[in-house]
Amino acid sequence: MSENIVEPDTADTEPTVEEIAEQKQVRLDKRQRLLDAGIDPYAVGLAVTDTIPDVRSRFPDLEPDTATGERVALAGRIVFSRNTGKLCFATLQAGDGSRLQVMVSLAEVGDESLERWKDFTDLGDHVFVEGEVITSRRGELSIMVSNWAIAAKAILPLPTLHKELSEETRVRQRYLDLIVREQARQTVRARAVAVASLRSTFASHGYLEVETPMLQTMHGGASARPFVTHSNAFDTELYLRIAPELFLKRAVVGGIERVFEINRNFRNEGADSTHSPEFAMLEAYQAYGDYHQMADLTQEMIQNAAVAVSGSHVVTWADGTEYDLGGEWDRLSMYDSLSAAAGVEITPQTPMAELKKLADAVEIEIDHPLPGKYVEELWEHFVKGGLVRPTFVMDFPVDTSPLVREHRSRPGMVEKWDLYVRGFELATAYSELVDPVIQRERFVAQAALAAGGDPEAMRLDEAFLTALEHGMPPSGGMGMGIDRLLMALTGLGIRETILFPLVK
Repeated sequence: MSENIVEPDTADTEPTVEEIAEQKQVRLDKRQRLLDAGIDPYAVGLAVTDTIPDVRSRFPDLEPDTATGERVALAGRIVFSRNTGKLCFATLQAGDGSRLQVMVSLAEVGDESLERWKDFTDLGDHVFVEGEVITSRRGELSIMVSNWAIAAKAILPLPTLHKELSEETRVRQRYLDLIVREQARQTVRARAVAVASLRSTFASHGYLEVETPMLQTMHGGASARPFVTHSNAFDTELYLRIAPELFLKRAVVGGIERVFEINRNFRNEGADSTHSPEFAMLEAYQAYGDYHQMADLTQEMIQNAAVAVSGSHVVTWADGTEYDLGGEWDRLSMYDSLSAAAGVEITPQTPMAELKKLADAVEIEIDHPLPGKYVEELWEHFVKGGLVRPTFVMDFPVDTSPLVREHRSRPGMVEKWDLYVRGFELATAYSELVDPVIQRERFVAQAALAAGGDPEAMRLDEAFLTALEHGMPPSGGMGMGIDRLLMALTGLGIRETILFPLVK
């Protein structure tokens, strides 16, 4: 049998529940026998001095049957094992998925240690090994073990490593996904690299990172249905935040003129390929900026993240598709593009009756009292599906954007854009509404919608208005979903980009 690294299991079917239960009992018995022999099956204080990827990088091209004379001490998970007489082979896997062969021989470790290896080790166990770096007769980089110990005894067996895990298993038992699948490990690394890149870009523009409350007495900053909880200490109803916006604006009022936060948001709404009830959000605010500057910053951030993750503005998705995030991105007027696509001029002054007539003509059901909602739904029907390149969709209806400054030259619109990438909304930005009088009027209108039964309408937030009345400088603000950024960079669905997604 070849000494090269091979897959640990060639079974065509997954073990049954009964077979897993039997294997578990066998492993529990081994754990107990280890304890009875005075051996800790979960050892601590192991003298690990090297790693599998480090050893592989230091010895890339050794000739077959080479003894280096260099000793290493490392640990890994057993993913292949073959016990044959006086020489046992195993493959250890590191957390990053890199693998290395180890050889446990009678001549090096002695009869008692060799028998313990054969008796006590199983696939999935973490083991510590110490020995000389060599190559086998077939040229496989290996460690000739002189000393070993069980680092952590696995009580349950690994899944069949050469077979795809089901999507359900991948999201419910992400730890198995990380052990088995390289794409899962790559996604975690890509997310970490992308977030580090975002922070680096912000730092280069003089932004400060802060943290704002997740438990709030008043939910706001977005139109969304909140999660509700109760504080025993304060004997009051609290909300998991739907957005950090109103607190970050308080920071701007206080003089933190360039501020951002990357943290969790919670919205008690549907879950699908682009939505999760719990998700990571980036929001940023810049005093004396506007939505044009936030568009420039957002494009720079995403392009920098693409380079950090893939080395290029052209990213390769999990299915092999290449997507170009480079160049200057298009900026498209919502009303102008809708008018062109629908073949009829639509403006903020278009009567509701005409909007309803157009919606009925294309069989779109819209049940909402605001004309702006019809405009947005009609735009999604007529225009959204045709967007291929990253595109900033500019200038939204005023009645659907209660926290946004009115457009400086186009009445009935606000200075807001949504960024579409891959056909979904990735980010949004405003020229912020900082006039406290107008903001109060907008909140009152939202409160009326809430009183009428709209669960997503905002409440009148007196504490935020008090802050605004102390003077907030004209500002630009933006928000972007971190999970959706990873979707844009990897081509994966949202449940794949979240390490531990919420599942029922």
